[in-house]
Amino acid sequence: MRNYEVMYIIRTDIEEENVQSAIEKFQNVITNGGGEITKSNVMGKRRLAYEIEKFRDGHYVLVNFQAEPAVVAELERVMKISDEVIRYLITNDVVA
Repeated sequence: MRNYEVMYIIRTDIEEENVQSAIEKFQNVITNGGGEITKSNVMGKRRLAYEIEKFRDGHYVLVNFQAEPAVVAELERVMKISDEVIRYLITNDVVA
């Protein structure tokens, strides 16, 4: 398994319980695919550097995990079709 890091921004116009359910949905994609979440950090509501889709704020979430590349492809597919996510970025977490 490889180490990955995903940071995503959730819209602020949805309710807090929907934010938590979206975070759980993405974490379930990782764990159901056989991955392991090593660290999860909900950074909370922050100001965006620039306006994205008419949003100036967003809920930032950072997750470090270990998984196979197929799990990462599935996570990316789910984030693309999810209405809650404004932006996301999945990177390899290389340990030096």
